[in-house]
Amino acid sequence: MTAPASRMAAIATAGLVAVTAIWGSTFFLIKDLVARMPVADFLAVRFLIAALAMVVIFHRPLLRLSQREWWQGIALGAVYGIAQLLQTSGLEHTSASISGFVTGMYVVFTPLLGTVLLKQRLPSVTWIAVLLSVGGLGLLALHGLSIGYGVWLTLASAALYGLHIVGLGSWSRAGSAFALSTVQMIVIALICLAATIPAGPSMPPDAGAWAAVVYMALAAGAGAMLVQTWAQAHLSPTRAAIVMTLEPVFAAGFAVTFGQDALTWRMLAGGALVLAAMYLVELAPRSSAVQAESLHHEV
Repeated sequence: MTAPASRMAAIATAGLVAVTAIWGSTFFLIKDLVARMPVADFLAVRFLIAALAMVVIFHRPLLRLSQREWWQGIALGAVYGIAQLLQTSGLEHTSASISGFVTGMYVVFTPLLGTVLLKQRLPSVTWIAVLLSVGGLGLLALHGLSIGYGVWLTLASAALYGLHIVGLGSWSRAGSAFALSTVQMIVIALICLAATIPAGPSMPPDAGAWAAVVYMALAAGAGAMLVQTWAQAHLSPTRAAIVMTLEPVFAAGFAVTFGQDALTWRMLAGGALVLAAMYLVELAPRSSAVQAESLHHEV
């Protein structure tokens, strides 16, 4: 990897870390909101706000997208929208911290789907990182051998998130990232709006709920989608997925700090394994680059 490409990858990684922190902050907020309004209604309002904001800002780049890019954005948005419905429905039936960690199982689905769909060959260090992540997520999310209904829904959403990450890694280009994000957001909003038929979406019940929805629409919705789509133009799908395993770590941290979850040794140990996986996949390419540069100077 050249020096400029390495710098862009580092910036993209930092952007994804910021995105995962924002996503992690939403779990306990969503847990409260879905107790007071239907899941589909909440998602419809959230993503309609995000889509409208993005269309206003990026309507000109939208017009420059090719037909192929429009179809790619529609496919990615459909996968993400269904994943959102499944994940948020699952959150009704499990705790915020467990939901966050089960969602993080996309770190497993991403390389598997990449191998099957794209015929990617992954270095052994990546699989070690995946195993570390799985161990951390299992330690954090599983209590005994019983798996509840909410966990199954969340696991299905994690598989779709993995598919979205693989698709985004293949189709995202830096020059069209913002327009592609906008197409995705429009489709997500339409899918969530369709889920409210026939009554249509009900509005958030009070000012506090509105504030939470607007935050999730603009920061965790529009802003996060923009950064993720741009970042994945510079990172491989599996590397992006492993970086994004920080999401459940942030989710647990926010749930403990601002929610009602208790800090346990399992959270600390599991979070440490997830962080170790991320650092492993981040440091390995740099180590290889340093070795290659050293050999070059020796020659």
